[in-house]
Amino acid sequence: MNEKIKLLTDSCCDIPQEIAKEYGIEILSFPITVDGKEYRERVDFGAEEFFTMLSKSIKVPTHAQLIPIEFEDLYEKAYGEGYTDLIYVAINAKGSSTFINSKIAMNNFYDNHPDAKNSFRFHLIDSGCYTMGYGMAVIEAAKKIRRGLSVKEIVSSIEDWVNHVRILFVPLTLDFAKKSGRISAAAGFVGELLGLKPIITFKDGDSVILEKVRGEKAVVPRLIEMMQADMIPETPYSVVHGMQPQLTEELTAELEKRFGKAAYNYALGPVVAINAGPNVVGVIYKSHEIDSH
Repeated sequence: MNEKIKLLTDSCCDIPQEIAKEYGIEILSFPITVDGKEYRERVDFGAEEFFTMLSKSIKVPTHAQLIPIEFEDLYEKAYGEGYTDLIYVAINAKGSSTFINSKIAMNNFYDNHPDAKNSFRFHLIDSGCYTMGYGMAVIEAAKKIRRGLSVKEIVSSIEDWVNHVRILFVPLTLDFAKKSGRISAAAGFVGELLGLKPIITFKDGDSVILEKVRGEKAVVPRLIEMMQADMIPETPYSVVHGMQPQLTEELTAELEKRFGKAAYNYALGPVVAINAGPNVVGVIYKSHEIDSH
């Protein structure tokens, strides 16, 4: 049977709009509430615009999960358009019920279409991470669909990436992280008054402080040292940033000297910025270490 593959993700992936449009990646947008008003990420504002909203907000903004009916509507549409396989790569299931809701929607779909079990297949993947940690895998999957690779090969490549991906990020202030409560590693962090900055990653879907560095000047050298020790050579990497242009430029320049140009250099999206804050820099790359979700 010829495969016709639908690729789906959610807006926490932070895939640039122009790339999503170029490769036909469907992105479901999270609802974001700022001072009592609800917006849709990527629809009502972009990442850079949201930094301004975030810094001016009276209360810490919140984001809600994507509910089953949103997935059901999309599943019905894809089925009606003759797709044989639907791949959904989701935000970390430990940080949102969205992945669970995508599975509920799948079960509801099959309840309504019992005859579709052999002709319309779901491949629902919990990325175990955030932002371009899975966005990069989705982009590569879209390229593979264009090249005619099988759904089995594409799903395998996504799973390989999310099992090896490493996100290292440094929130230069922890106000938002502590107020939101969603980055558990930041809750008990001490040392801000001493100028210490945490280097945070995700392991098994949970946030973990790997190291503390003293002062902003130590951030870039240490991130690069950690990448050199951990990154699989000749694999793509990304630079993620908030409202820190000088530090971002320094990080970008030093990374290019050692690893070549970043595949993507982008502003952190609202879903993660709400929790990490707008003053953040980080890197995303493929690690030697396997992280199971």
